Amino acid sequence: MNCSSNLSTAQLLGQDDGHIHWLGEKTGIHQGMLTSYQQMQLAAKQDGIELTIASGWRGFERQLNIWNNKFLAKTVIKSIDGKIVDITQLTELEKVNAILTFSALPGASRHHWGTDIDVFAPNLLAEQQELQLEPWEYLESGPFALLSHWLKEHSQSFGFYFPYDCYRGGVAHEPWHLSYAPLADIIEQQLNVKLLTNAITTADVKGKNTIINHIDEIYQNYIININQR
Repeated sequence: MNCSSNLSTAQLLGQDDGHIHWLGEKTGIHQGMLTSYQQMQLAAKQDGIELTIASGWRGFERQLNIWNNKFLAKTVIKSIDGKIVDITQLTELEKVNAILTFSALPGASRHHWGTDIDVFAPNLLAEQQELQLEPWEYLESGPFALLSHWLKEHSQSFGFYFPYDCYRGGVAHEPWHLSYAPLADIIEQQLNVKLLTNAITTADVKGKNTIINHIDEIYQNYIININQR
């Protein structure tokens, strides 16, 4: 198992999970952040919060499926203000940008690295209330308000931060998305336009030509346009 902060190209693009420690059948994280995550989880539990991963490592094929389903209107696309987008009224480039607001390109998702996790606390949900993973759940009036406060106060001491702490004109605010800085800061330097272009070119990605024609602006606006702390 690869515990190094340097990933192979296949691992970087979500095509190999050799660097992943599996916490369960479907939930995995980078082996190098396991101890820090477990320590943070234990600290949260001591404060009455059952810190749980909703989504950890996500492979290229899974991200490809998410992307293509949205592009083909099989899955709803929402705008930055939470409204459903009518993609039939959009150009192909507008459609790509609409998807990128909430979903990464296959090969460009930070979840491929195993350093990034979407978290929630099931014990803070009301009975029969299901996780939506939407911003309102983490606001003051939402069920995860306590979790949000706790993470803002404590997550950094365990090495985690919010890469999408606010909307910068690219990816939407994701108050559930944590990144393990000691690994992610190094790994993100490995990803570049050439590697991403190659991954898109050789896969059945819907909107491929438009993506490749605008890959530089996509890279700038949706991939490296994050919280620099």
